[in-house]
Amino acid sequence: MKIANLFGGALLLAATTVPGLARAESPKTYQVTGPVLEVTDSTITVQKGKEKWQLARDKDTKGAGEVKVGDKVTIEYTMSAKSVDDKGGAKGAEKATKAK
Repeated sequence: MKIANLFGGALLLAATTVPGLARAESPKTYQVTGPVLEVTDSTITVQKGKEKWQLARDKDTKGAGEVKVGDKVTIEYTMSAKSVDDKGGAKGAEKATKAK
Protein backbone atom coordinates (compact mmCIF):
# COMPACT_ATOMS: atom_id res chain seq x y z
CA MET A 1 0.00 0.00 0.00
CA LYS A 2 2.83 2.43 0.77
CA ILE A 3 4.43 1.68 -2.62
CA ALA A 4 1.22 2.60 -4.42
CA ASN A 5 1.04 5.88 -2.51
CA LEU A 6 4.65 6.73 -3.34
CA PHE A 7 4.15 5.89 -6.99
CA GLY A 8 0.94 7.93 -7.16
CA GLY A 9 2.67 10.89 -5.52
CA ALA A 10 5.57 10.71 -7.98
CA LEU A 11 3.14 10.59 -10.86
CA LEU A 12 1.28 13.62 -9.53
CA LEU A 13 4.55 15.51 -9.06
CA ALA A 14 5.62 14.79 -12.66
CA ALA A 15 2.24 15.86 -14.00
CA THR A 16 2.29 19.16 -12.11
CA THR A 17 5.88 20.13 -12.82
CA VAL A 18 6.02 19.50 -16.57
CA PRO A 19 3.90 22.08 -18.42
CA GLY A 20 1.37 20.54 -20.78
CA LEU A 21 1.93 17.00 -19.50
CA ALA A 22 -1.16 16.87 -17.30
CA ARG A 23 -3.58 18.27 -19.88
CA ALA A 24 -3.44 19.82 -23.28
CA GLU A 25 -5.16 23.20 -23.43
CA SER A 26 -7.64 23.56 -26.23
CA PRO A 27 -8.92 26.91 -27.46
CA LYS A 28 -12.25 28.19 -26.18
CA THR A 29 -15.17 27.43 -28.49
CA TYR A 30 -17.95 29.84 -29.46
CA GLN A 31 -21.26 29.47 -31.32
CA VAL A 32 -23.22 31.48 -33.84
CA THR A 33 -26.79 30.57 -34.86
CA GLY A 34 -28.77 31.84 -37.81
CA PRO A 35 -30.00 31.19 -41.33
CA VAL A 36 -27.40 30.31 -43.97
CA LEU A 37 -26.96 33.05 -46.57
CA GLU A 38 -24.19 31.49 -48.66
CA VAL A 39 -22.20 28.25 -48.83
CA THR A 40 -18.93 27.86 -50.75
CA ASP A 41 -16.18 25.26 -50.70
CA SER A 42 -14.28 27.35 -48.14
CA THR A 43 -16.90 29.40 -46.25
CA ILE A 44 -20.37 29.40 -44.70
CA THR A 45 -22.11 32.76 -44.22
CA VAL A 46 -24.93 33.11 -41.67
CA GLN A 47 -27.12 36.02 -40.61
CA LYS A 48 -26.97 36.88 -36.90
CA GLY A 49 -29.28 39.78 -36.20
CA LYS A 50 -28.20 42.54 -38.58
CA GLU A 51 -24.69 41.11 -39.03
CA LYS A 52 -23.41 38.63 -41.59
CA TRP A 53 -20.91 36.15 -40.17
CA GLN A 54 -18.58 34.46 -42.65
CA LEU A 55 -16.75 31.47 -41.20
CA ALA A 56 -14.06 29.41 -42.87
CA ARG A 57 -14.60 25.70 -43.42
CA ASP A 58 -12.63 22.84 -44.93
CA LYS A 59 -12.94 19.11 -45.61
CA ASP A 60 -12.63 18.39 -41.85
CA THR A 61 -15.60 20.60 -40.85
CA LYS A 62 -18.20 18.21 -39.45
CA GLY A 63 -21.67 18.34 -40.99
CA ALA A 64 -20.88 21.16 -43.41
CA GLY A 65 -21.47 19.06 -46.53
CA GLU A 66 -25.26 18.95 -46.10
CA VAL A 67 -25.80 22.66 -45.37
CA LYS A 68 -27.92 24.64 -47.87
CA VAL A 69 -28.87 28.31 -48.20
CA GLY A 70 -31.90 29.00 -45.98
CA ASP A 71 -31.09 26.28 -43.41
CA LYS A 72 -30.99 27.47 -39.80
CA VAL A 73 -27.70 26.29 -38.31
CA THR A 74 -25.59 26.59 -35.21
CA ILE A 75 -21.87 26.76 -35.99
CA GLU A 76 -19.29 26.03 -33.34
CA TYR A 77 -15.98 27.78 -33.97
CA THR A 78 -12.69 28.74 -32.36
CA MET A 79 -10.55 31.82 -32.81
CA SER A 80 -6.99 31.41 -34.01
CA ALA A 81 -4.20 33.87 -34.66
CA LYS A 82 -2.97 34.17 -38.25
CA SER A 83 -0.12 36.53 -37.36
CA VAL A 84 1.25 38.51 -34.44
CA ASP A 85 2.83 41.94 -34.92
CA ASP A 86 5.02 42.76 -31.89
CA LYS A 87 4.72 46.48 -31.18
CA GLY A 88 7.49 46.37 -28.56
CA GLY A 89 5.34 47.46 -25.60
CA ALA A 90 7.09 45.20 -23.10
CA LYS A 91 10.54 46.28 -24.29
CA GLY A 92 9.63 49.94 -23.83
CA ALA A 93 8.36 49.29 -20.31
CA GLU A 94 11.60 47.42 -19.53
CA LYS A 95 13.72 50.38 -20.72
CA ALA A 96 11.70 52.82 -18.58
CA THR A 97 12.25 50.65 -15.51
CA LYS A 98 16.03 50.46 -16.14
CA ALA A 99 16.26 54.24 -16.58
CA LYS A 100 14.90 54.81 -13.05
